[in-house]
Amino acid sequence: IDRLVDLYAQARPDLKLSFIDPQFFPEQARSADVTVLGQLVLEYQGRRETLRELSEGTLTAAIARLASDRPAWVAALVGHGERSVMSPAGADLGRFGQLLQGQGLRVQALDLAVQDKVPDETDVLLISTPAVDFFPGEVEQLVEYLRGGGNLLWLMDPGGLGGLDPLAQELGMPLLPGTIVDANARGMGIDTPIVALVSDYPDHPMTAGLKAAALFPGAAALAPEAAPGWAIAARLATGTGSWNETGPIRGELSRDPAAGEEAGPLTVALALARPSPRAPGGGQGEQRVLVVGDGDFLSNANVAQGGNRDLGLRLVRWASGQQGLDAPPERWAGDREVELTDLRRVLVGGLSLVVLPLIFLISGLVIRWHRWRG
Repeated sequence: IDRLVDLYAQARPDLKLSFIDPQFFPEQARSADVTVLGQLVLEYQGRRETLRELSEGTLTAAIARLASDRPAWVAALVGHGERSVMSPAGADLGRFGQLLQGQGLRVQALDLAVQDKVPDETDVLLISTPAVDFFPGEVEQLVEYLRGGGNLLWLMDPGGLGGLDPLAQELGMPLLPGTIVDANARGMGIDTPIVALVSDYPDHPMTAGLKAAALFPGAAALAPEAAPGWAIAARLATGTGSWNETGPIRGELSRDPAAGEEAGPLTVALALARPSPRAPGGGQGEQRVLVVGDGDFLSNANVAQGGNRDLGLRLVRWASGQQGLDAPPERWAGDREVELTDLRRVLVGGLSLVVLPLIFLISGLVIRWHRWRG
């Protein structure tokens, strides 16, 4: 415990750590909800949290929660085959949901077929592409949430909107046809052309400090437009070697302007903002909406690729209107593919198949000769 807390004390010298035996101070243990030895109790500005599991992740999350007057609530829509923030399946968002919880955010599933509206405490509503279209009544609830000043993170995918066309009309931001193909992704060793690469981030607090390129597999392009009253706060765009391919993704691809295929840069994500209708008397406050043309970039299969993880966390933090801690580095590395040039293949093959066996053979002969002489 001392070694773990010392890592945080290096950044905050005023952090104090004391050890109390609950057997000698049972009243303090009961008031702090301590039930077993080794639990850690955090106190900050009159707020307290007791950790039942001690690790760098749980401690960081607890600090983030205590540092905020009210942790941000993220409500993720479920009930129509959307990407689940609780599931470990490759296409779902379970690992990203764990990341948000590890940063002190409260993540909850929301089924509008069960609840009649989006809860008032929701700081940002997460929508991903449904497998089954939303019912008209549910769409009306979402439109009312948006009109009432609710913040939104919408992860779209190429194809239909799942019955959410009225919500898109409220934002005034149409999807371009097709799927983005990007020749620039080959520079990162990506063979498939349908991975959109975003490496040049805008000058905006949401993306400040981001350096690693984000990868968007199978992304749709957004028209950089907004309905009256909305302002475009920032946009993430691909490079010039991209376009929205409307035909089959096979063989040699080339852009066809007659089919509505536009040359890059293409907008992959759009951040919109306007004065919040929730602000009393027209006071200060900003409503924020983020629309991303791809939900795969935050999926369990892709969240660790490039800068996806950090970018996803920044998007949620900006959309919720609350700041938090940066994501701690993960203790694992995803699968990596090693690419060798022809020369290196020859060197590696020659070393393993010729040089090393020859060394072993000569060593064996020398040892045998010395033994024969002895």
